[in-house]
Amino acid sequence: MHHSKRITLLAALAAATTLAVPCLSAHAAGTDPWVRAWGENAQGQLGNGSVLAQQTPAAVVGITRDDVRELSGGGGGAAAAANGFAVALLKDGSVKSWGNNATGQLGNGTLGAQPFPVTVAGLSGVSEVSAGLNHALAVKGGRVLAWGGNTSRQLGTGQDTTNPYKTPIPVQSLDKVKDVGAGCDFSVALRQDGTVWTWGKGDNGRLGTGNNTTRETPQKVPDLFDVESVAVGCDHVLALTADGVVKAWGKGAEGQLGNDSTADSNKPVDVAYLDAVARIFATSASGFAVLDDGSLAGWGKNTDRQLGDGTNANRTTPVVLDALKGVQSIAGGADFTVAALDDGSVIGWGANAAAQLGDGTTTGTTGTSTVTALPPGSGITHVATTVTGKSAFAY
Repeated sequence: MHHSKRITLLAALAAATTLAVPCLSAHAAGTDPWVRAWGENAQGQLGNGSVLAQQTPAAVVGITRDDVRELSGGGGGAAAAANGFAVALLKDGSVKSWGNNATGQLGNGTLGAQPFPVTVAGLSGVSEVSAGLNHALAVKGGRVLAWGGNTSRQLGTGQDTTNPYKTPIPVQSLDKVKDVGAGCDFSVALRQDGTVWTWGKGDNGRLGTGNNTTRETPQKVPDLFDVESVAVGCDHVLALTADGVVKAWGKGAEGQLGNDSTADSNKPVDVAYLDAVARIFATSASGFAVLDDGSLAGWGKNTDRQLGDGTNANRTTPVVLDALKGVQSIAGGADFTVAALDDGSVIGWGANAAAQLGDGTTTGTTGTSTVTALPPGSGITHVATTVTGKSAFAY
């Protein structure tokens, strides 16, 4: 398609009040260029210009996979409490957002929901983004910017906690930050020196600082060094160290700390029985690790079969998931999990009442079975979901 025609088409799509959004079934051949989204959509969190639920992957308006460096889903929940939204970091360093905006989490200067992507105000040169329950974070030049709800001091700005922040403002104190993670009312930053810093709500020990105190200024997680990556769930955190050890802290009731316990921990503990870990992922209340040999292990909440181990029992230590191979990226919301595989397909497992598995049905999985949302060869390499909801994204 010629460039001018593509721009005209995108403008027409964005301006339309009723959109005929293209869908891609699990049986479609070839690739298409769009970021895809499916599941719950009452706040426009799928970014396709509507507020209708979507049973199969639909295109996010005007954003191609080639445009996107990182996409993060935020919020979730049901009925009146629902606040699903998403933020996308584009390769040009700008940030787009869409969905619910009741706490200013879209960062566009308003409190109005948006069913298709809009630009986050004044952001350029951004290298990382993360969406939490009702706030969002971005890294620019090693500094952290935050916007959205601040009732638990999760923005780390030392500012008013009663009013939302509708545009990005700087987090206090931190520099040389290489990654961030936003959870349910708290925030995490990984600095270039391998230290981890946290702020916001301290319940369940989710800040990892040895107590349950809520903090509005970033605090260093003690006795934690050489961290290479972090993954943040709703109220727990995983950290992968340079020697391949996975640490966890925060809420433990569903086994999400992986340390053979259901107790919370306000300081890092070792996830048990894991060696040679390549990558870590945190879903809402579970954890996954891709091992050096390509195998996958999972632990934590499993009441809706979201671990994929053939049971519906919560797992307090990692279980190797023999049926799941070639995983490149994993994400999960309240009761389901989706994964991008190395053949370009997207699969899912767990609950599916809101079509959050994207296979065109509302039937959940059983045993170790999975369903296919996007076929092999689709070009997808990453997935994301809303934090506690039932919406999914693939890019």
